[in-house]
Amino acid sequence: MPKFMLIMRGTDESNAAVMASIDEAMATTGRYIEEMIKAGVLLAAEGLDDPARGVVVDFSGETPVVTDGPYGETRELFGGYFLLDVASQQEAVDWARRFPAIRGTKLEVRRVAEADEVPRLNESNGQV
Repeated sequence: MPKFMLIMRGTDESNAAVMASIDEAMATTGRYIEEMIKAGVLLAAEGLDDPARGVVVDFSGETPVVTDGPYGETRELFGGYFLLDVASQQEAVDWARRFPAIRGTKLEVRRVAEADEVPRLNESNGQV
């Protein structure tokens, strides 16, 4: 069965709305997670801490530059994920549509590449 990741992306506004009603958001998300567990499709789920507590390692220049959060010009932030083991992308989309999201939140649905799909280095010459 393919694996799909539902990637939660939010804005400052949607994140503030979640925090304003955090108890309700946690309860509805908990029920959603329980449904996925009962259906046998949930492999993992994690949420991320406040972006202001993070750092960014930027590889744009000659050497990596580390800066503290918040991220400044970012319009959407990765807030967490659900990893599902489902039969198809459509099934993953069906689960995503059921997510109890706050207005302004998005769920990106991406298939997780299988190990045999990732290019390997040719051991004799170091090329992909």
